[in-house]
Amino acid sequence: MTTASSTAPGTPYAELARQLTAIGAVKRELARNLPPDCPPGAAVVLTVLDRHGEMRLSRLAGFMAVDISVTSRHVTHIADRGWIEREIDPVDGRCRILRLTPAGRALLTELGARHTASLERALRDWSPQDIDVLNTLLARLRSSF
Repeated sequence: MTTASSTAPGTPYAELARQLTAIGAVKRELARNLPPDCPPGAAVVLTVLDRHGEMRLSRLAGFMAVDISVTSRHVTHIADRGWIEREIDPVDGRCRILRLTPAGRALLTELGARHTASLERALRDWSPQDIDVLNTLLARLRSSF
């Protein structure tokens, strides 16, 4: 439970909230490195399928925390480019199972290299220890939710 004093301007939690909001600028900068035919939403779909394996559209929408219609547009975009395949679900023929193709995996490898290179450039004056601390704290923050 938060109290008024923990969310007041100048508290560590208020500053953390501001810093996390500002992370949007980092994400937008990383998105600028995406290929023109791979918008950020498409990259998220590919990443989710890579991390969690094949799945139905409804499950993908849940992972992405967006409406199924938005997810469907992203899926159509990447399927049209051959980055995923949609097969009939053997359990329920009305549904499709989504899975990465070799082309989708190759694109993810490229995207990972682009992101890594961008971070290396932006953080070139950071020590390896600072990068390790940031990684540890971000992983801890993510696990707290």
